[in-house]
Amino acid sequence: MKKRLEGKVAIVTGGGTGIGEAICKKFAREGAKVIVAGLPDDPVDAVANEIHQHGGSATPFKGDLSHAEIARVCVELAVSTYGKLDILINNAGVFPETNVLTDFTEESFDFLLRHNCKTAFQMSKAALPHLQQTRGNIVTAGSEAGMLGIPKNTPYGGTKAFNHAFMKGLAAEQAQYGVRCNIVAPGPIDTAWTHAETGPMDKEMEKTNTQATPLGRLGTPEEVANVYLFLASDEASFVTGAVYEVDGGITIGKGPIGEKADSRLKEQPADTLSLHHSMEGRVSVKK
Repeated sequence: MKKRLEGKVAIVTGGGTGIGEAICKKFAREGAKVIVAGLPDDPVDAVANEIHQHGGSATPFKGDLSHAEIARVCVELAVSTYGKLDILINNAGVFPETNVLTDFTEESFDFLLRHNCKTAFQMSKAALPHLQQTRGNIVTAGSEAGMLGIPKNTPYGGTKAFNHAFMKGLAAEQAQYGVRCNIVAPGPIDTAWTHAETGPMDKEMEKTNTQATPLGRLGTPEEVANVYLFLASDEASFVTGAVYEVDGGITIGKGPIGEKADSRLKEQPADTLSLHHSMEGRVSVKK
């Protein structure tokens, strides 16, 4: 059978850690040539090397993509290396603080705007001329927090709500050029962000994530990557301007419903990808 992204070229921002690593490896397995993009200290070289070791094609890129020139260079790398660009995955994001708004730091808010919103803006703007040529598509990271708003997480949710509206607007704007634009909105996923030991959540928030999720557990990075794969593929040819929630049902959960989940649903599926960087990611402000 033909691989689902055979012959496609994709850029994945935030590709070195968490969900981004899973997207890169899933896309490469399905035949895509991948630019693994991340900040200078992200393990993008390691992820690209791991893809090569499994017979895939990947090229690392390091830089702060919230800057127009660096975004342009990243896009040009994809085109000069592989001849075109078919897919942009705006996965990059940060989660530096949880706090009531009266105590939330301006430094963290600026950090969120820069990496959750401006990077998606700059990369989409730089990529669109090439995506128009290939009738390609953009998939951007939203969040359940951008759907509902979450206490002690309101600035983060606000940046994700921007991404939702931004992609819906682009979907309407770019359809005349043959470009589809969609959003994946994860809920609580088993990464550094959702554990008190490795991220800004406290133990109460960590516990609530599973209690409030009808499936009674955290999702896996690969489960999110599966949805990115569908939306980026030609199978989603009639899907644009959509928000796909990958949240175990948390946005419809009422109270501690996760405690009632069937025991089989509470078991995470075994990974088929070799993931090594799920518990890494931006959980503090870095320049």
